[in-house]
Amino acid sequence: MTAIPHSEIRNTDCKVTEHIWSLPLEESFLERLLRDAFENHSHELTFGPLIPGAAYELKCPGTPERVSLSGGYLTIHWGARGHFHLCIGTNYGPAASPNPPEVIAQRRPSRAEFYRGIGRDGHPVTWGFRMFNGDMTPQITIFFPNPFLTDADGIAEKPDWDRLAMWEKFLRAYAGVEPDGLDRKGKGFGNAAA
Repeated sequence: MTAIPHSEIRNTDCKVTEHIWSLPLEESFLERLLRDAFENHSHELTFGPLIPGAAYELKCPGTPERVSLSGGYLTIHWGARGHFHLCIGTNYGPAASPNPPEVIAQRRPSRAEFYRGIGRDGHPVTWGFRMFNGDMTPQITIFFPNPFLTDADGIAEKPDWDRLAMWEKFLRAYAGVEPDGLDRKGKGFGNAAA
């Protein structure tokens, strides 16, 4: 895999600097990444839509009973504990009543990326994956385990750098990038606001 370089942007909504790795939008790539996340890391995932005015930070209720792909939609299913559908490809609709091109374009992902948020001290404080549809509406954010947080979602007394394992694995596997050492230099959320 060719390494994907990161770009640096200033996120005006959150007033933080972010490093962004723009990922491929092919259905097979996104399916592989999301299957890996939910099938192999459900015990450590926090996920949900992150939209202006709301942040859903949900924990997986366990390993999914089933992950399936049909008509461009990936379904993560926990049986009686719920499920969600996420458009990662082309959804043409039923043959008798196909979707118009603008609906197909709206539902398909237009942007998928890894990100890390940089604190005031110039070091990372958050890590994740996010995806947006054709209208640039957020579809999903996956918050990777954070060394500055505990499993109970509290602030850690000292950083647990082992919690960066998922971030480092996904950066290598899906962006072709080795960790640069910057991730382990942060001091925590006291430095997050710009």
